Amino acid sequence: MQPILEVQSIGKKFSIQHQRQPYLSIRDSLAHLFSKNQTQEDFWALRNVSFNVMPGESIGIIGKNGAGKSTLLKILSKITPPSTGKITCRGRIASLLEVGTGFHPELTGRENIYLNGSILGLKKTEITKQFDAITAFSGVENFLDTPLKHYSSGMQLRLAFAVAAHLEPDILIIDEVLAVGDADFQKKCMGKMNEVSKNGRTILFVSHNMGQLESLCSKAFILENGISSPLMQSSEAIKQYLQTSQTKSAITNHSINASILIEQFAVHSTFIYSNESVKISLALQFASKILLKSIALLLYNSAGVRIGIIDLRNAISTSSNSFRTTLELHKLPLVAGTYSFGLYIDSDAGSGNYLDLICLDVLEKETTDVIKYHPNVRGIIDINHNFISNE
Repeated sequence: MQPILEVQSIGKKFSIQHQRQPYLSIRDSLAHLFSKNQTQEDFWALRNVSFNVMPGESIGIIGKNGAGKSTLLKILSKITPPSTGKITCRGRIASLLEVGTGFHPELTGRENIYLNGSILGLKKTEITKQFDAITAFSGVENFLDTPLKHYSSGMQLRLAFAVAAHLEPDILIIDEVLAVGDADFQKKCMGKMNEVSKNGRTILFVSHNMGQLESLCSKAFILENGISSPLMQSSEAIKQYLQTSQTKSAITNHSINASILIEQFAVHSTFIYSNESVKISLALQFASKILLKSIALLLYNSAGVRIGIIDLRNAISTSSNSFRTTLELHKLPLVAGTYSFGLYIDSDAGSGNYLDLICLDVLEKETTDVIKYHPNVRGIIDINHNFISNE
């Protein structure tokens, strides 16, 4: 069987203009056209990216902001050509890259459905066949004859996804636009993409939500500074990405004041899944024998809200000029996100909170039958529960 998509050594180069001083007047701007006071730099957003996608596969693309993910998807969607390399596509592509892409703001929702379908190469009868399903999924039935410019960004997103998913493309490309939608719509979208995948269609999915990506995609690759890793199992790609991210899971030989040195402060896992346990090691060295009155581990979420405090006073030794302990935090009921650990230390040399010392990424395993609400709306902790009765 031939790959439905072959990407062979593609690259994308942009030219960046630099000028050494601002030009504020028209005269200076015209003179600047003939001056040598301007330099040009070549910037490669992608370099030598290669991968093959088989029919029916769901592929995740992982990377930090600025890694080249959106540029790659625009090339695959034929919005912009590659500077080098070759792409062979054996199917029709539908893409959802940005809210409003492929739509005209002056046309109504109804007209935009037919416009988008025509861009995909569908006949009017084919679009009409799916029209009712598109409008029902999008939830904008009452606004179909309203110009798109009066739609909210959420309404535009719902309509765009409904069109892309229901017009039966061979390859569906989704960028990180689902973050605009509310939790219920994200749930509908993930369910629809799972359905599309099970029907043998190909999906390329970019997301910073590792739980969603692992749930949907069987394989993934990492983009970093425009260079791609080999295609691998999505769980392995996520693990490698988190291990090489800027999240610091350990620090060593870090002075927090003149008297206290952190020899080691580390979580034993780069990431955990929600409701899993994690081990933490802490070793402090004191410049002289000081009286350590109190010490505690502090846990904060990405918004700076304190989640909890772990009392470490039972590990204090009064006869030593150091402090060492390893502890296990059992089954942390945290929603997906990045969390930071800090320390509270009180001694006769002073006291204070020392925050954002190390970090921990928490993922969540999404089941195939029930897709959880987005972490942004679920609060701080994941409350465990059992159903006693469903009557």
